[in-house]
Order: sequence, then C-alpha cells, then structure tokens
Amino acid sequence: MTSRRRTALFLGALLLATACTAAPEHDTAATAPPAPAEEPSESPSPPLAVHTLTSAEVQYGWWNWASGSEANRSPVLDRDGRWCGERQHEDIWYLAGTTGGGPVGRTCAVPVGLPVLFPLVTMVGEAADCTVFMDRAQGSATLDGVPLTAEPLGATRIQLYSVAGNAFGATATGSENTWSCGLWVRLDPLAPGNHELTVRGRAEEPAVSVEVDYHLRAAVPTPTGAV
Repeated sequence: MTSRRRTALFLGALLLATACTAAPEHDTAATAPPAPAEEPSESPSPPLAVHTLTSAEVQYGWWNWASGSEANRSPVLDRDGRWCGERQHEDIWYLAGTTGGGPVGRTCAVPVGLPVLFPLVTMVGEAADCTVFMDRAQGSATLDGVPLTAEPLGATRIQLYSVAGNAFGATATGSENTWSCGLWVRLDPLAPGNHELTVRGRAEEPAVSVEVDYHLRAAVPTPTGAV
C-alpha cells in the first residue's frame, strides 16, 4: 500500500454538521497497542479505557489490525461475519467496515467486558487528502435503534504494517509511515445479549457507498478446554 492511495472504509457515519479541515493533529508515528494474543490468557488484561485513547492510538490500532490479514481471512472483505474474530486484541474489540460492493450483513460474537472501536469512514494517504476526504464524508449509525455519535479525527501520522494480499491491495508485506483520518465510534462494553448495529455511509472522494448491518451477540467467552 502506498501512502498516496486513498482507501475508504465505511461502517456508515453520523452526518457532519461542520467540515473537519483542521491541520494535522500529530506528526509522529503512534505507539503500538498490545499485540493480538495468540492464545487466550488465563488472566486477561483489563479492557482499555477506550474514550481516553489518542487519535494516534485509535487510528494506528485499527489500521494495523485491518491491514494484517490476507484477503481470504479479512474482516473488511467478510460478507457474513465469519472473520470478525480474526486477530482481535485481548483488551479491545475492533469492527470492520467494507470497501464497497453493496449491502453486507454480519453476525458476530463480541466478548462481554471489552470496549468496541470502529471507523465509520477512514482513509490513509497524504495529510492534504484528509481535508478533502473529511469534508465530504457523511452517513449514520445506530445501536439498537439509538443514534451513535461520530468523532472526527483529523490527519494523524501513523506507522502502518501490512501483509501482502490484504483487503487494501498491498502487494508486499512491510511497513510505511503514512497519515490516517476518519470518523470513529468508541463504545463502552456491550451489555450481555443481542444487539443490532445498523450503519450507512458514503464519500465523494473517493466515491463509495456502503451499507453494513451487524448482528452482535455479547457473551462471556468460553474458557479454553471447556465443554
């Protein structure tokens, strides 16, 4: 993936009343969040205080999660939710948007006790591209019929690690310093039970329209070896 590639991902977006045209917020790469646990921990770390994460931490964490899977296991290209749990972290749960291609319905299990973070609209590219992108992005999102608040995060410098053949067309595995911006939703841990996340979004630069309906079930994870 090149830093000039403008890639839009959507989970819908709350309609912006004003454009996000501020100067870049950060000029240094983000500090990496904890790496995904390869095996469930017997004593998991407490969930992140998701509302206190900086713009760099939000955008670095999500983009490196989303860019780290090959296309055939990508939560971004997932059509039914089977890859929702791919490469998840032990203290935060990410949800993916799409790269377009029409409506998507995903059924996903979300661990009780973990905050949820996802972009409504996001891109990586040049800092100047973010001004245009944020100015023209719009949409809406609801959880169980209640509108969610979108948080605009302006151009932020991140270090992006990608694997070859990911959802965004990376041709080689590697890292690069780039800029990210977008509209984001931070959710406290979901109450146990079933939840409906309905999202709609579109942007003009690049032109894309996305519809995603998430059917979420928040439940206590089954311990390893349990029957």
